[in-house]
Amino acid sequence: MTASQIINQVFALYETRGHRQYGEEVTELQHALQCAMFAERAGEPAHIVAACLLHDYGHLLHDLGEDIAELGVDARHEELGADALANLFITEVVEPVRLHVAAKRYWGWRQPNYFDSLSEASQRSLLLQGGVMTAKEAEQFVSHPYAFAAIWLRRYDDAAKVTDLTTPSLETYRSRLEAFVCG
Repeated sequence: MTASQIINQVFALYETRGHRQYGEEVTELQHALQCAMFAERAGEPAHIVAACLLHDYGHLLHDLGEDIAELGVDARHEELGADALANLFITEVVEPVRLHVAAKRYWGWRQPNYFDSLSEASQRSLLLQGGVMTAKEAEQFVSHPYAFAAIWLRRYDDAAKVTDLTTPSLETYRSRLEAFVCG
């Protein structure tokens, strides 16, 4: 597949399933676009912007419903998404996607008020995803080569839940994503 075909495939999934919501007041597509826009506005490197756009790709891949967290189910969307993207995009994009849930758990350990700052849906999912890290888990996490990229992604992820915010379109990010296609 060409880079353009890969991006077409990724965008098609956002276009057909991006209307879903997972406990937040924004759709998956709105959330992805906000996350990428916030990262770009903050001057993040292009691979972080790409990871921000793709970080919840795993939510689009499963058919477990939009209320899975309320039902006590963790779809492990970070692994599902990263595994699906691993053969399409370079490691610098995929690994922050894989680690963005671990980064949420890390922030819970690092910042005592972090849990309270999260939306109700994020609080619920954090508990399903293992809760706040222990000191030992945090030490192991920060030793990962992509931990800090995931931590930056997480900051934008947490902020990207603004209702009725105007964002660039998916197409705005096409060339940025194509630059990170494998091969």
